[in-house]
Amino acid sequence: MTRQISRRSLLRAAGATAGAVGAGIGTTTPAIAAAGAAGAAGVSFAHPGLLHTRADLDRMAAKVKAGAQPWTAGFARLAANPHAQSGWRPRPSAVVHRGAGTPQNYAALYKDIHAAYQNALRWHITGERAHADTAVAVLNAWSGTLTQVAGSADRFLAAGLYGYQFANAAELVRDHEDFEAERFRRMLLDVFHPLSESFLAHHNNAVVSNYWTNWDLCNMACVLAVGIHCDDRAKVERAVEYFKHGEGLGSIRNAIPVVHDDGLGEWLEAGRDQGHALLGVGLMGTICEMAWNQGIDLYGHDDSRFLKGAQYVAKWAMGEKVPFTANTRRKGAIDGWSGSETVTEAAPVNPEMTRPIWAMIANHYSGRRGLPASYLTRIAARSAPEGGGGNYGPDSGGYDQLGFGTLAFTRGRTTGAGSSGGSPSPSASGPSEAAGTGSGPRPQTGTPASPSPSAAGDDLAATGSNGLLGWTAATGVTALAGGLLLLRRRDRARREPQ
Repeated sequence: MTRQISRRSLLRAAGATAGAVGAGIGTTTPAIAAAGAAGAAGVSFAHPGLLHTRADLDRMAAKVKAGAQPWTAGFARLAANPHAQSGWRPRPSAVVHRGAGTPQNYAALYKDIHAAYQNALRWHITGERAHADTAVAVLNAWSGTLTQVAGSADRFLAAGLYGYQFANAAELVRDHEDFEAERFRRMLLDVFHPLSESFLAHHNNAVVSNYWTNWDLCNMACVLAVGIHCDDRAKVERAVEYFKHGEGLGSIRNAIPVVHDDGLGEWLEAGRDQGHALLGVGLMGTICEMAWNQGIDLYGHDDSRFLKGAQYVAKWAMGEKVPFTANTRRKGAIDGWSGSETVTEAAPVNPEMTRPIWAMIANHYSGRRGLPASYLTRIAARSAPEGGGGNYGPDSGGYDQLGFGTLAFTRGRTTGAGSSGGSPSPSASGPSEAAGTGSGPRPQTGTPASPSPSAAGDDLAATGSNGLLGWTAATGVTALAGGLLLLRRRDRARREPQ
């Protein structure tokens, strides 16, 4: 059972001064008055306030209008994407299935979500009303139709990934007069959130280490995004507490179990394969960014542990050697089949393989905070300009991130922001982002190893998307590393200070 935190501990602020938040939440970011006051009153969170704040959207629009680079190149990728066209027509279903043994139809869902998000983003940048109307039409069609996400264990992946993405798309049009806002909130709360919360609480009745890091992370992202969009403080607290102290492999000390002497944080899934490791880093960055925009600093939590893990994955993904500690993880069903898997080295990588995840993370640490993050800045430059869903292969893996980070997250570097831990300095957001916005702070498929589950455990054994293989092939990867990975043994983990 995870520890809970009090409602009053979230987003506490005194005027416009940044300071420490109560016991379990973390530290506040600068320019916290708007979000802090709303949180203290229990009224609402800052909106728009998931991946993009009002200041972010205004910056994108201004830079593109001025023809500035690299924003213009990033916008060109958005404008050329087939999902970003105002002629997009949704294909909603009452029941969406994902996973083996069911008539899978989830591709229509994730493509429509990306169409809604991309059209909404394009509207904010250009002011072209047709794109707003298209985004709203897609979101209204699904909220008026969808009643269930079903399937094998992969239904939890669908709930997590598409729940957080849906919330982000809706956040961009929440004030549009034709948006069925309350009906959409009910869909998030009744269809997506219950599956994500169930997974975090029970892990599909599996032992807690059965499911890889990205399973926890996508469901944390859903709970957090739904909580913010729906102004539900308890859900936000739940996601933040799980990020810090959750028992599953997605909490930060389980996802990054070892910090090496060179300052790199070993990523749990680096011994599994490159695709899932990139997915996990992108999801953790998404969680950190959404929390930051509500004044909650997860980027800096635990001496900026995420920075160390992201640097590790960036270096490894570029084909450079990284340290690795042999690890074992338990798997299986509670009171059912059981087994374990051990990995002894980092998986092979293809340096050409990428996902649109790096600009957001690199620009936080090097831009907002002015911290050295050489591997992140290098890989972000190599990946630029980042695209979005539809630019990274035709299967579901190419739609796991909303993308367009070069456009959305590029900001000027801040110097002298201080150490890697703690809350940002007042200058860390940059004056143009903090002032006068009214939008709050800136603050899988692996084959199970022996012993295999019985037929009754087949649902439990499904631990990843079949679409990943198609996606990696589309990006030039001929094979993924064989074998699975690792939960760092508890006795080894005790070497680190707790």
